[in-house]
Amino acid sequence: MTEGLCSAVGRPADTPTKLGAMQTPSPARAAKASKTAGKPTSAAQVIEELRPGQSIELLKELHILTREGKLNQDTRRKLKQVYHLYQFIEPLLNEVAAAKATFTLADHGAGKSYLGFILYDLFFNVAHAGEPMAGHVYGIETRAELVEKSRTLAARLGFGRMSFLNLSVQEATTSAELPPTVDIVTALHACDTATDDAIAFGLAKEARHMVLVPCCQAEVAGVLKKSRALSLAKTPLAELWRHPLHTREFGSQITNVLRCLQLEANGYQVTVTELVGWEHSMKNELILASRPAQPQAAKTRAAQARLREVLNELGLGELTARFAVHAEAA
Repeated sequence: MTEGLCSAVGRPADTPTKLGAMQTPSPARAAKASKTAGKPTSAAQVIEELRPGQSIELLKELHILTREGKLNQDTRRKLKQVYHLYQFIEPLLNEVAAAKATFTLADHGAGKSYLGFILYDLFFNVAHAGEPMAGHVYGIETRAELVEKSRTLAARLGFGRMSFLNLSVQEATTSAELPPTVDIVTALHACDTATDDAIAFGLAKEARHMVLVPCCQAEVAGVLKKSRALSLAKTPLAELWRHPLHTREFGSQITNVLRCLQLEANGYQVTVTELVGWEHSMKNELILASRPAQPQAAKTRAAQARLREVLNELGLGELTARFAVHAEAA
């Protein structure tokens, strides 16, 4: 995951200030203390809100816990978001774990691998602690320094079924360091065309599931802007992106629509939902794509036709290769 989850779990939390030992409490503080008497302490609250077996050291590294190992209002919100994200992915992990002796998850554009570490800890160390699970989590990232930091942290935490690979999407697709097929592909807040790279990787690796949270995207908006005059003469729909602000917003929206159509045109069933509340992040769209046990040829062909029609209607024909249909699905 690129720095996307940083917005949710990457900022250091403020630590509480310490009062001097000889400081006399004010009447307001005394009243507040009397109201909170008998309530759990911060340490007790941490124990209540964390799940048994969670790595305290990992949560500190992700700034979900403060350096003192405590939760405050901001970090409690971050922890809630982490659990919310995990609830979408855990059923997919359980499904592939039940179906295969060894399953694999690849986090594409992993960045600092926040997502991979969280999934590993909650699934292997919490949900299935002590069970003989044979899964493996791969973090794929182009920045060598981030890959090295993730390797160091995984070794320190004893997360032995994690690997971090310094590869581009093209290299990852053919690399011997990855298995020929991957069960789950994730990409959290992968910027611009990195989400498309993750989809291409998932298609090439015949992924059973893809979990995508797109970030900023500009490619489609650039093509719309370039062909604006011609489009206005061709169709009144071009009014949707005539103004520059609308071009950017519509370009972002239609990019994700095309991604969903591309996945459906390749035989996946797609669900689009919110990752977290809009008050936390505007980059909030979660795309869940799963390949059904039995191919649905009629739906796949219909999606392929709709994908071509949308590209043509919006004057986006030059992006046909970007939103391509995999040869096996055609």
